[in-house]
Amino acid sequence: MAIHRRQFIQRVALAALLATGTVQAQTYPSGPIKLIVPFPPAGGTDVLSRVTAQPVAQATKWNFVIENHPGAGGNIGLDIVAKAKPDGLTVGMAQTSNLAINPTLYPNMPYDSLKAFAPIVLVASQPMVLVVGANSPYKNLAQLVEAARAKPGSLTMASAGTGTVGHLGGEMFARRAGVKILHVPYKGASAALTDVASGEVVMNFATPPSAMPLLQGGKLRVIAVTSLQRLPNFLDVPTVAESGYKDFVAEDWKGYVAPAGTPPEVIKRFNAAVNEALKRPEIRKKLADEGSKVIGGTPEEFAALIKRDVPRWGAAVRDSGAKVE
Repeated sequence: MAIHRRQFIQRVALAALLATGTVQAQTYPSGPIKLIVPFPPAGGTDVLSRVTAQPVAQATKWNFVIENHPGAGGNIGLDIVAKAKPDGLTVGMAQTSNLAINPTLYPNMPYDSLKAFAPIVLVASQPMVLVVGANSPYKNLAQLVEAARAKPGSLTMASAGTGTVGHLGGEMFARRAGVKILHVPYKGASAALTDVASGEVVMNFATPPSAMPLLQGGKLRVIAVTSLQRLPNFLDVPTVAESGYKDFVAEDWKGYVAPAGTPPEVIKRFNAAVNEALKRPEIRKKLADEGSKVIGGTPEEFAALIKRDVPRWGAAVRDSGAKVE
């Protein structure tokens, strides 16, 4: 009799829990949604956050309050998300750096990227474009590799900073090609690209938006892209993979995350709203124009990507010897 009573109580408790989750999803959100952007205003992550949050807000009537909390490679902003109440009213725009690279790059992380978050939806990915100065003698990837092999360490590679996707993507390529390059870190993409354009530094693995002004001005030349498919804006530029390095990919992805423990029903509803926004032609065009590939998908697919990329980028950090104190 006691066993039946215990089973009855357990079933009632489970039904109450499910009902509570359903009510939370139906009444969500109960207030403004704080969107934490872990990088400065007007940067790539900030722009992507606003471009995707706006159509979600228009379609759902949700009120987003966007807060920029830059610093420590995105760790400061994501830590705010990790420690927030798991009610769906605080979400963050995470990316390759603060979820997959920083756990190995930084000796003391404020959160566990595999346990502290509930992935909501992967928004987009952005490959690197390998650029050289417009007056550079190197016209293709083969010529760069040949020069690097002839004089190991003589080719210089600028980056927007140690441990960035551009830096580690370049290091991954050098390791794959079996060559040594000299890394020259800068404080930001603009300074790095300016010196590549002037010939002070040989090359740079840059994001398409950061390189676009100098490309349009005829100061830079793209010789390869790091996605598996060619970019719509650079259809005449081969990928690294088709240039002899099969399956080579180095992309910076971005997606919405919530604190771990956020109700699955809330995650599901937010996921559906973002996926609907990503279907809008004007949003897809905006993202494509800046060299991004729209992705979308399920929370489970996003979680699987994070789990897969943490060791992959971690290996790139260790191979490069990069450290941030």
